[in-house]
Amino acid sequence: QVRLVESGGGLVQAGGSLRLSCAASGRTFRTYTMGWFRRPPGKEREFVAGISWIGIITPYADSVKGRFTVSRDNAKNTVYLQMNSLKPEDTAVYYCAAGRASMEEYEYDYWGQGTQVTVSS
Repeated sequence: QVRLVESGGGLVQAGGSLRLSCAASGRTFRTYTMGWFRRPPGKEREFVAGISWIGIITPYADSVKGRFTVSRDNAKNTVYLQMNSLKPEDTAVYYCAAGRASMEEYEYDYWGQGTQVTVSS
């Protein structure tokens, strides 16, 4: 069992930065690929980025490539999403998840409650 808690969301102006954190509990955290997803207002949840337990990156979504960076610290049981050059279209609820290396939601077994990111223009 893995419990995930996101933090770091908030309101930021376009062009600004935020760093999301996802703290995990559970002895098996290190064996999971950790993914970040987001659900923009009125839209389906979509994949953003993923990272395996040894640091292999699942390719970023095209919409965030070059602006977002995913990382993890296994010693702290934490995964991060550094978001730079934020745009209003990045506004969404951001979720972290634990599962297998994939861009597909069904490959992820555990989900956090989500954190709201709002980017103003």
